Amino acid sequence: MLLQTDRLLLRRFRAGDAPALAAYRSDPDVARYQGWDAPFPLDAAERFVAAVGERDPRAEGWFQYAIERRGDGALVGDVGVNRHDEGRQAELGFTLAPGFQRQGYAAEAVRRVVDHLLLEEGLHRVHASLDARNDRSARLLERLAFRREAYEIQSQFWKGEWTDDVRYAVLASEWSRS
Repeated sequence: MLLQTDRLLLRRFRAGDAPALAAYRSDPDVARYQGWDAPFPLDAAERFVAAVGERDPRAEGWFQYAIERRGDGALVGDVGVNRHDEGRQAELGFTLAPGFQRQGYAAEAVRRVVDHLLLEEGLHRVHASLDARNDRSARLLERLAFRREAYEIQSQFWKGEWTDDVRYAVLASEWSRS
């Protein structure tokens, strides 16, 4: 376990997580705004889990936190952190399994990761980039005091179509007051 909240453990992925990861990443609604296509085969999930389980969460590049529900150990989803700018900034991404959406788990997990990055580790800024049609993720970031910084029209060619991109961010100085 790396981070925790009242209801969640944010930890490294383990081999046993691959079936649940493959299941939620295979849902077309979950995959719609993400960088993979559905279905997400079990062998791809096994490779992903093996690769991310070895990464250093403090190193530059992507680290993926598995979100586990305390008590029953269910894999709720994941939060990705891409550290860059010599560790001063990070990009954030998050995915929740359909059966765990709309229960506050995403906000709880993202809030804990951002607390860790900005308040405990002293990063300067955390940002996220979303497909403009991803209203639920945009609302979550806005509830967590992220600021919408840009709306780029047809700036991404994504899964066969031009899409609008929305960028959100929060500075450590802003987060400490939230």
